[in-house]
Amino acid sequence: MPAAPDSRSINSVREPRTERLPELGVARRITSEADLRAVIGHPAPVVCTKISNSLNQLTRSFIEQSPFLCLATTGADGSCDVSPRGDAPGFVRILDDHTLLLPDRPGNRLADALRNIIETGQIGLLFILPGLGESFRVNGRAWITDDVAVLEPSSVEGKAPKLGIVIEISEAFTQCSKAFLRSQLWDPARHLNVDAIPTGGEILALLNADLDPSFDADAYNTARAQRYARGEGMY
Repeated sequence: MPAAPDSRSINSVREPRTERLPELGVARRITSEADLRAVIGHPAPVVCTKISNSLNQLTRSFIEQSPFLCLATTGADGSCDVSPRGDAPGFVRILDDHTLLLPDRPGNRLADALRNIIETGQIGLLFILPGLGESFRVNGRAWITDDVAVLEPSSVEGKAPKLGIVIEISEAFTQCSKAFLRSQLWDPARHLNVDAIPTGGEILALLNADLDPSFDADAYNTARAQRYARGEGMY
């Protein structure tokens, strides 16, 4: 049986880009923390005190009420990956004030984050709550489990996840609301019309134009929307 394709080489997604705008070749680069601090300064002492190596009775609420997070990992080759994770509020279980369990729901099977965790165990989470400006950050070490007893409490619709990511917290702290205020992310008046952005099918059609000119973007989009509406592959 031929080996499965390695998603790290598909369309050279992970290959560094060598082309640069000409003017970037002479742009000044910041290459040391001393240079960096000369530009941005140092954090206020009170900011440094917010970083903890565990949760507490107040910060637990960010995780308990969050339905969405961004998951960042890094591989042994230095490549990075960030992906969304979402479910009902509290889908990330707090095992104790030092340990979290993130259930791994069905996805596209590229498994970039999971493979990175196997390689390095480094992980970062950004918990986001709808309508709230402040977010919550967790950094730490992670490992993957398929232990049925551990995963069963994360069941949805009678289906336990096949895998879970256990996170051992090394840093946990709130992030101020400046990014959300600047972006006006929660302002409904700023929300885009879906027609203003290309669909997944349209992007796939462009990427596969040479391999499969007959690829039907509309049919792909319709079939996927129908599967999601039926709840297929969600759990």
